Parts: sequence; C-alpha cells; structure tokens
Amino acid sequence: MGVMTSKISFHQYLTIGIFIILFLGAGFFGAIQTAQADPPKRSREQTVKRSPAPQQKTSADSRYRPNRSYPSRGQAVRSLPRDHRVVIHGQSRYYAAHGSWYRPYRGRYVVVAPPIGLFVSFLPFAYTTIWFRGMPYYYANDTYYTGTGGGYVVVEPPPADGRETPPFEADRDDVDDNRMFVYPRHNQSEEQQAFDRYECHQWAADETGYDPTALSPEVPTHQIRLKRSDYQRAMSACLDSRGYTAR
Repeated sequence: MGVMTSKISFHQYLTIGIFIILFLGAGFFGAIQTAQADPPKRSREQTVKRSPAPQQKTSADSRYRPNRSYPSRGQAVRSLPRDHRVVIHGQSRYYAAHGSWYRPYRGRYVVVAPPIGLFVSFLPFAYTTIWFRGMPYYYANDTYYTGTGGGYVVVEPPPADGRETPPFEADRDDVDDNRMFVYPRHNQSEEQQAFDRYECHQWAADETGYDPTALSPEVPTHQIRLKRSDYQRAMSACLDSRGYTAR
C-alpha cells in the first residue's frame, strides 16, 4: 500500500511540473510576440518630424552697385561656413566668410561689423575699389578696407564720398610705390601674423603720427603721402624685428 501511494505522488508531481513548464513557455512566447508587435520608443521618436531650421535673414547691399546679399547683422547662427577664416584682433577672435564677419557668443556665432583697426591678409571675394584723395579703399558689405603693412585694415568710411574711377596715373604709381608685401620667415600662423601686424601698426602710427584707419580731411594730400611713406618704413622695420621680410 505504501509503494502504491509513492507511485501516485510521483506522477502527480510530474504532471504539475509539466504544467508549470508549459505555462511559463506560453507566457514567454506571448511576451516575444508583444515586443515584436510594439516597436521600441526610440523608433517612434525617430519617426517624429522635426521642424525645419529657421531661415537665415539677409540684407541686400546696393552701395556702389555690388548687388549682393549678406547675412543680416545681429542675428545668431549655429555654425560657420566651412571655408571661414580666423582673425585675431587684440584678445578677441573673429571669423570671416564671404564678406561677412562673426563673433562667438553663448555657443553660437553672431553676425557683426568688424572693428576699426582689424588687420587681415585678404579681401572679400566681391569688393569695389573706391578712390579718395589718391588712395584706394576697398568696400564690401558696409565695410571699408585699405592696404597697409602687407595686408589690409578695416577703416572708417572716407571723409567724403569716394569715386569708382581711378585717379591720374601719377597718383596710382605713388600708391603702388608704397605697397608692401610681407613674408613670414618662421612659418607664423595667420593668427600670429594678424596680431603682429596690429601691434606694429600701433607702434608705427605712434612713431609717425600717421594712422591709415583715421585719416583727417584737413591734412593736405601731399602731407598724407609723405606721412604714409614714413609709416610704411616704420611698419617694415617693426615687422622685420618680429621675423618677417617686408618689401
């Protein structure tokens, strides 16, 4: 009788175990089907349409008939054009691209006007040459540049409206004679070159009393030419002491 009872208990336990295994297997299979039918939250987020990026505001520049549009100043953009160039002015960093200037601000870049006295080794791709009292000014995007010290410097607008027609050949030859080309002897970076030109400009302006960024209309033209020659020589001497060849 005891043996019979033991056999019955074993079969009962076996039946209960098989039932539990089948129950757990059915639950696991159902969970897999539910997961396959319901995509993960990440996939749902990826299908949400993002709002388009805000369109950049532009302003047309019709002065001197360049007929070009530039990003409006004061607006902030998330990224710079890929072909931008870096210019150091004092302790500040500026970025130039396609005639526009930018400054970093809170993780973005604000379109700004370049400061007076900022030195660059290049001019914007599209510019107009304006002549005033025998000196060329280069205009683009409401900014005036003039040549000096192996590059160009941002200056105030001419004291009077300039003209697009070139001056007499004698005046143009005089401008060409005072043109300076600067070559770095120690592979100085473009940022370092801008910094050195700026400091040499300040020293040359103090030494000669001539500042190409602030010309006075009261000074006679022949005195401007003489002072400009002295300024160029002072610039050349300063740049030579900093490791540049100026010609």
